[in-house]
Amino acid sequence: MAQNSISGLPRPRARAASSNHAGRFERLSAELVDDGWGLPDDLPPLRTEVSVKVPRRVITRNTSPDIAFDRSINPYRGCEHGCIYCFARPTHAFLGLSPGLDFETRLVARPDAPAVLETELRRKSYRCDVIAIGTNTDAYQPIERDRKIMRGILQVLQAFRHPVGIVTKGTLVERDIDILSEMAGDGLARVGLSVTTLQGDLARKMEPRVPSPKRRLQAVERLSNAGVPVRVMISPIVPGLTDHEIEALVIAARDAGAVAVSMIPLRLPREVAGLWRDWLAEHYPHRLEKVMSKIRDMHGGQDYDAEWGKRMTGQGLWADLLQKRFARARRAAGLEVELPPLRTDLFQVPLAKGDQLALF
Repeated sequence: MAQNSISGLPRPRARAASSNHAGRFERLSAELVDDGWGLPDDLPPLRTEVSVKVPRRVITRNTSPDIAFDRSINPYRGCEHGCIYCFARPTHAFLGLSPGLDFETRLVARPDAPAVLETELRRKSYRCDVIAIGTNTDAYQPIERDRKIMRGILQVLQAFRHPVGIVTKGTLVERDIDILSEMAGDGLARVGLSVTTLQGDLARKMEPRVPSPKRRLQAVERLSNAGVPVRVMISPIVPGLTDHEIEALVIAARDAGAVAVSMIPLRLPREVAGLWRDWLAEHYPHRLEKVMSKIRDMHGGQDYDAEWGKRMTGQGLWADLLQKRFARARRAAGLEVELPPLRTDLFQVPLAKGDQLALF
């Protein structure tokens, strides 16, 4: 059962959330209470726990009109990167877990995902289109180093000559350059790498287990040098905290070899709003009112507006200003380009292992 935090307890090392409120679907919750003795609490390190799930299917479909893909794969649920602003945090409530610390520390892995994916791609009813990976939680988060689920998925997609678009903050993506460069050469793969700020200290607080901004830009360069098209995603932009970096981020992306850039203003759906306010009050209390005021200005006076067509861009004066500044910076950097669509015409179901046709 998720527990709420109380003031005075030490923050878990390298974690962004400071609370662990029960998910919105839970009827019961536990609360830590100060016993009044004033004695220090020697809490054990908050270690990552990983459970295993065998999925019946791994391709998730969506019909959202403001999303450019209709299918995605998530090898993991929850994310050890622990970005405090992550819009996927509320999905942990569907597991009976907290969008707070549980999201960062109680993860679900799907080691059978590659085999299940192959089964889905072999169905006669399957019609090929780009699969997006990393849209909910990061496939290249730290536990992927040992579990290699993402690499297994890429190997299946490569065998089927299936297009894939990857979004990540993890430099572990470099491990798979051998697969990605070959697929990219056939117009079957591209990577979106998120860089939210160039300030190392801010990134450490906001994204505690993500590689540094400098290290991520190195990954952009290495992928680009290997022939993999990379889009740097300047997301989220936080008004009053990171918006002054727009131009510098675009230039850094260009200099690292990115072929495109994009940006999305900060989104605070459901439980994320409270987690974000608590984080901001702890780390930047003097900016709390300024940042929240601009965020509400971009979302019709609310912390967040989930309306399609507005949730990704915002609305109002500040949103319009951000979009115009970004457009000008992109144009000045020579990155105002539309990338060609990934190819879907190369899709081919390979012979199954042991297939008798393989003898001829």
